[in-house]
Order: sequence, then C-alpha cells, then structure tokens
Amino acid sequence: MTHVIGVDAGGTSTRAIAVDASGAVLGTGRAGGANPNSHPPSEAAARIASAIAGALGGLDPAATTACVVGMAGVSKLSDPAVAEIFEAAWKDLGISPVRTVPDPEVAYASATSAPDGSVLVAGTGSIAGRVRGRRMVSTAGGYGWLLGDEGSAYWLGREAVRSTLDVLSRGGELGPLARSVLTEALGPSAVDPASDRAPLRHALVTSANSEAPIRLARFAPFVSEADREGDPAADEITTRAAALLVTNVMAARDPGETTPIVLVGSVLSPEGPVGRKVRAELTGIEALTSTDGVLGAAWLAAVEAYGEDAPRPAPS
Repeated sequence: MTHVIGVDAGGTSTRAIAVDASGAVLGTGRAGGANPNSHPPSEAAARIASAIAGALGGLDPAATTACVVGMAGVSKLSDPAVAEIFEAAWKDLGISPVRTVPDPEVAYASATSAPDGSVLVAGTGSIAGRVRGRRMVSTAGGYGWLLGDEGSAYWLGREAVRSTLDVLSRGGELGPLARSVLTEALGPSAVDPASDRAPLRHALVTSANSEAPIRLARFAPFVSEADREGDPAADEITTRAAALLVTNVMAARDPGETTPIVLVGSVLSPEGPVGRKVRAELTGIEALTSTDGVLGAAWLAAVEAYGEDAPRPAPS
C-alpha cells in the first residue's frame, strides 16, 4: 500500500503525517522547530527527518510516493551547501522525491482546493502572497521586523510600546493598554498613579532596547485585550494593522480578482480584533481561515501522487 507524507515545519515546532490514497491518516510525528534561518540547518533537517520517521512508524519508506514539506525559511535551501544537508536527510530516511515549499503554500492548501488565490499571513511576522497553481508566485511585504512586517504581532507590540511612551510623554490617564505594557515591562509598581513618569519613560525605552527586537511581539496580546475593553489607543492600533494587512494582500492580487484569500496566523484569528477588521474590509471576497498546515502539505502530496480528486486528510 502506498502513502504520502505532509510536513509543516515552523520556527517552534514540526509536524508530519502519513496519509493513504483514501485520505486516512496512517501515522503522525512531531519534533522541534525546523526553520533553517533560526536553527542550524543540520539541526533543522534532523528535526524534520525525526518527525517524518515518527509519521512513518512501521510503514515502508520506499512506499512513499510523494512528500511535501512546508517550511518556514525555505529560501535558505537556495544555498547549495544547505540543500545538500537536507538531501542527505531525505536519503537517510529512504524517501524520494521530497518537495520543499514555503509554509504559506501549505497553509493556503489547508483551506481551499482552488488552484489560484491569495494568502495573507500575520503571526510574529507578516507577508502576503499571490498563489497560482497552488504555488506562491509573488509576494507583498514580508521584509522582516526592520523593514516591514506590517500588522504582525511584532508590529502590534512595537506600536503598543510607542503608544505607552506617548502617554508617558504627553500626560493623560493610563489606559488599559498602557497599564498592561508597563506592568509587563517594568512590574506592577510602574502603574502607580503617584509614580514619576519621566523615569518610567526612560525605563521603558531601556527595557525595550535591551532585548532582541522580535521580543516586542509579546506585547501584541495586550493590544487585543485592551481593544476588547474599549481602549481607544488599542482600537487605533488594530485598525491601522488591519488596513496595512489588507493593503498588502490586495497588492498581491489582480484588480477585480474574485479568487479566495486564505488568512493565516494568530493575529488573523476570527476572534481577534485585527482578524475581525481584516474580514470586514474584505467584504465581497471569499476570505477563508487556514486550518492546519500539515493537512495542506499532505493534501498537496496526495494530489501529486493520486491526482486532483485525492481526498483531503481529516483533522485528527
């Protein structure tokens, strides 16, 4: 009996599933993060191999007719030396061929069978992509924290700190967002009304600059929480975030295009304020929510092996 394998390899975790021609999940495997931009390539390859081995279990690797790996940081494999490390891992597993694709492609495939459309990702970072034939052929945004990542968790966290600094500089009452930011960064005593604001301002700047910039993403949940509490500062931030994200995804589309847009990532959760505002701005366009990237990867592999009528794997 033949089977296919799908893998979703992210920055913090890697999951793999083996699926047969009926769409039944035969095995699952898990491992740590495998983004070769944030982990040594040899470690990333080993983790993906470990997840695949777990999914195979007692299955014959030689019966694997297709394998699709959706990988954050897949561009790293354009370096021949890095690609060789991954090729060696596939060879050791005894499976071939293995197709590595950007993780937004498997996220897109998890939500729709449509070959053409767009994908909008907003997690720690953000990127929008044009999808043709289930391949991401061009992108908008995605330049990283220094040059872009508009509307992402990093961006939301940075804006939360900036908004708090503005309140400390200009006076006025500390709202829910500012209180949460100060408590997280400096401790509960920072929100004492009797506290001198000038030292607080300097301390917050020092705190934010003492850590890796991407750590600002930890303030993003406070923006959503404060928005739900009716904080005008948080509402302004989430409204701008939604507008920036929509601008990017529309830039990845042709004028008047009617294909679906797949929304991916924690910031775009339907329950969150940014996700709700993005969906409101996309009224009239089919906006779908990515379910599970590993299911998308497995289905792409199944299409390669069994054709367009391949059933979708069921969520476990």
